[in-house]
Amino acid sequence: MLKTQAASTIVIRRPRLYFSAPHAANSRNTSSAYASSPSESEDPEHILMADQESDSNSKQPRMSLAHLFPQSFGESAKQWWACTNPKLAERRLLDMVPYLKEATADNLTAPPNSDDPFGFRVWRSEMVELSGKNRALNEYSVERVGEKVDENLVMLHGYGAGLGFFYRNYEPLTRAPGWKLYALDMLGMGNSTRPPFSVKAKTREAQITEAENWFIDSLEEWRTKRKLDNFTLCAHSLGGYLGVAYALKYPGRIKKLILASPVGVPADPHAISAEMPEPEESAMQNEFTRDQESIVHGKNATGPADAPKRRVPGWLSYLWDANVSPFSIVRLTGPLGPRIVSGWSSRRFNHLPQNDASLLHDYAFSIFRQSGSGEYAMPYLLAPGAFARSPLISRIDGVGRQVLPAPMGSSAAGVPLRETGIPIVMMYGDGDWMDAAGGFAAEQKLLKAREKTLLTGTDYEKKNENGAAKVVIIQDAGHHLFIDNPEEFNKHMRAEMDETRAEGLRKKATASQSEA
Repeated sequence: MLKTQAASTIVIRRPRLYFSAPHAANSRNTSSAYASSPSESEDPEHILMADQESDSNSKQPRMSLAHLFPQSFGESAKQWWACTNPKLAERRLLDMVPYLKEATADNLTAPPNSDDPFGFRVWRSEMVELSGKNRALNEYSVERVGEKVDENLVMLHGYGAGLGFFYRNYEPLTRAPGWKLYALDMLGMGNSTRPPFSVKAKTREAQITEAENWFIDSLEEWRTKRKLDNFTLCAHSLGGYLGVAYALKYPGRIKKLILASPVGVPADPHAISAEMPEPEESAMQNEFTRDQESIVHGKNATGPADAPKRRVPGWLSYLWDANVSPFSIVRLTGPLGPRIVSGWSSRRFNHLPQNDASLLHDYAFSIFRQSGSGEYAMPYLLAPGAFARSPLISRIDGVGRQVLPAPMGSSAAGVPLRETGIPIVMMYGDGDWMDAAGGFAAEQKLLKAREKTLLTGTDYEKKNENGAAKVVIIQDAGHHLFIDNPEEFNKHMRAEMDETRAEGLRKKATASQSEA
């Protein structure tokens, strides 16, 4: 039996399984590629078949199953049996961050002989308890000892990930004077607690809202616990989607919103009806099938906004709606779990030093294997293929335009006040599978909202208008742009942070002069 697909080929014959490997440079733009069934003399160990480009009939070299899942069964079983503590795996990864010292009772003042050329900095790791049963957020924070905190940066990870993935950003970003950094694992993910997830709402719209609130209410409770009036939020992928939802529900709390390859921006007419691209046609599959070289050289960030749509296979819709996630498979396969994870980690991190890649693999497996919780919200938020049930493009222009809650949102006459816009920055890798066209469309909607306020807003709104939007493309990077090209990502982040702090200091100085 032969089954062919445009970007991937599965051949089942006597009962061997054949996969086609995506081409490193042009996997996104390759036209229909077909692989013939294997001859009787082919080596049975070589079961990974290569794509054919549209202008060539020659096959790529065949690869063995060991290339698809490079970790051996013995190594996989050993890692599974060792059952490394997830917090220990996180600690080992974060120990690679240079200069930062763990906060202790003895180093809360900057020592005169500090080896940190950017000012003495300390980190803390703790669980922040929230209300209710089994609700706590895993927090990693960095502060500059002996300096006044002017601004706070909060970092949120993406789907199924954790705060350890930002290990290449913590040191460079905390060089910025006047800033304190917080990184959080979202509720039900990473090393935060994993309470049972359930949705009681009956309608689709109410289910979306309830699923969003499950995450963003915990973020707001954390903010209250930390006594932060406001903060700059940098959020990746699913974290970016939830960051927008948070800004809409809790106005006045975000000073600047930085969305790193956010999921769920563009509208898709099939997202509600579940008519979506097949897995081979869905951009999301590239996160699991393409290695870092192909991600960087695919360069689809400025590609067409509309991809061909096909009805999603019934089995995939069933698995998605039944919450059979990739992490469910990792948990169910027991000793094979680490080997399955290696099929992703070996491609995603193959551009990194071996020690980095090994620690990231261990960390990823340690959080992937934990009890299912927040991942079960995904079918309520996203359709198969990573399109949002409630796309951000239809509501992002409301960010920074909500009525402020009392008492922060009342004029002298007691009239409710609205937010007057916040700066929003959207970053994509130039080889990102998340299409930047959605970001550019969102930018236009945000700029139109600013123009409307300047034309029709109240005198107060016009005077205090602060809305801004821009899209930044990070070169030589994919969806995990902060890992792929940390130098450029950190450079843009530092520019945004410096701008935010300078504006905050200017406003404080103006307010002091007015009071005097």
